[in-house]
Amino acid sequence: MAAICPECDNPLNIDTDEVEEGDTVTCDECGTDLEIVTTEPLHLVVVDGDGYDDEDDSVRHDSDDEQDE
Repeated sequence: MAAICPECDNPLNIDTDEVEEGDTVTCDECGTDLEIVTTEPLHLVVVDGDGYDDEDDSVRHDSDDEQDE
């Protein structure tokens, strides 16, 4: 299945039968590491130092701001 590198727009040919969610692939053009988030449909994200960078996964903990009265 064809995918596009989110960093350089290089087309990537990834066989979804050969990979699983959580696997990492490298773009042949720019060398960026990409994590496979889903295989159906194929979805790739750029891997940063702590894993993939997904701003929507941030969790806010308000319990530290609340005090028992």
